[in-house]
Amino acid sequence: MHLLTARVRDNNAVVISHKTLARLLGVKSVTTIKTALAVLEADRWIEVRQIGQNGTVNAYVINDRVAWSGARDGIRYSLFSATVIAASDEQPDVEDLGHQEPLRRLPSLFRDEGQLPSGPGLPPPSQPFFDGMEPDLPTTGQEESDP
Repeated sequence: MHLLTARVRDNNAVVISHKTLARLLGVKSVTTIKTALAVLEADRWIEVRQIGQNGTVNAYVINDRVAWSGARDGIRYSLFSATVIAASDEQPDVEDLGHQEPLRRLPSLFRDEGQLPSGPGLPPPSQPFFDGMEPDLPTTGQEESDP
C-alpha cells in the first residue's frame, strides 16, 4: 500500500504490472504480489481495474471509486487519470529504448489563434469523365490552316 501511495502523485490511480510491482518491492514471487493486492482490495483500500485481457497489468485506484459512464454498445466505459509505471525489460523494443527518433509534435493553438493551411498542398482531385457524359464544349467553325 505504501509503494502505491508514494507513486499515486496528483492522480488517484497507479497503472503497473505485477512483475514491475514485485521488483519495486523486492519480492521474487508474483503470487505474493497478487495475494497482497487481493487483501488490499478485500479490505477496500484499493479498487483494482484490469487493463487488457490477461490481467497482469492493472490500475490500482486509491481514495476514490472509478466513475463509469452509461452503456454504449452494451459496454460501460471509465475515464480516469493515473500514474503509469512501465519497466524497460517488459517492452518488446528494449534494445531500441533511448535511441528512437523523436515523435512528431502537434502544433499548439492559443485561444485567439486559427490554423491556416500553408505549403504546396496536394493537387486537386481529378476524376475522368464517364462514357457518354463528356462535356460538349462550344467551338468555332474555323479550320486549321497548314503552315
